[in-house]
Amino acid sequence: MMNPNTIREFASSFQKSRILLSGFELDIFTNIDEPGSANNQIASRLHLNEHACERLLNALVSVGFLRKQNNLFFNTPESFMFLSKKSTEYLGGLMHSNHLWNTWSNLTQVVKTGKSAQPAEINERGDDWLFPFINAMHDRAKKQAPQQLAGIDLSEVNTVLDIGGGSGAYSMEFISKKPEIEATVFDLPNVVPITRKFLEKEGCSDKIKTFSGDYTTDDLPKGFDLVFLSAIIHSNPLETNRELVKKCYGSLNKKGRIIIQDWIMNNERTQPVAGAVFAINMLVGTEAGDCFTELEVTEILTAAGFKNISKTEFETGLGQMIAQKI
Repeated sequence: MMNPNTIREFASSFQKSRILLSGFELDIFTNIDEPGSANNQIASRLHLNEHACERLLNALVSVGFLRKQNNLFFNTPESFMFLSKKSTEYLGGLMHSNHLWNTWSNLTQVVKTGKSAQPAEINERGDDWLFPFINAMHDRAKKQAPQQLAGIDLSEVNTVLDIGGGSGAYSMEFISKKPEIEATVFDLPNVVPITRKFLEKEGCSDKIKTFSGDYTTDDLPKGFDLVFLSAIIHSNPLETNRELVKKCYGSLNKKGRIIIQDWIMNNERTQPVAGAVFAINMLVGTEAGDCFTELEVTEILTAAGFKNISKTEFETGLGQMIAQKI
């Protein structure tokens, strides 16, 4: 039950988030030495105002991301592991969350005008935006893919087209489940070089193919048993998704299947909660992206010619719509 205190706490929760994001953006955690570092050392190393830096460091201690002893600052085990570039577990994708801050800060104006705060298309946003975005998607997909693909029958699947596959995380999981599968990642020309870096890093560069193109203007490659679209349809308006799914139908072999994985909303567009929040992310960050209902996705699939449509929902709220080309 909400009361004035819980409302105030909810309204101010962004402040702690901003403290963490600024510490991450400034690379504070990488620049703290294991024996501890004094404020003036950190400020000098990062070219920060010494007084302001100390306030941020103290706040990071207060919210649990740093320790302080004898006027020296230390990483916690977790902050070193996940927030320092010196760690192999570094969450570089958090920079994407920092970029989202800028678009979300314009939500009020976006609702007034209906115009995105980030009008540039993904292939026009530059590497400073693009690499953290792909990195963030990779971190998430790598953790979620085993569970999300666990229930998919691959017995009749020999070829997979991973549309908008980014880092190739889902293609990696497909070949992990069935090594003989031939997987192809289809993505934009400026994304594919990043894809190849991730494939090389994960030792999959000789196992997964890449195909460069724009699904809104280019034809898709053909001859696949499975077409996989994860976190793709929410970036587009309905009409673009209709055309894309028609192209997917043409890419599939007979009896091939399509899997659309995304936030699949109820008819009121209020559940799942994460999907309703993400719809706002699409409002501020894309020209016409949105989260679509099960009814809308079913209509898109049916119009393209797909049959045997079914839905699976995960604990996270994400859903899978699966259909077959007869």
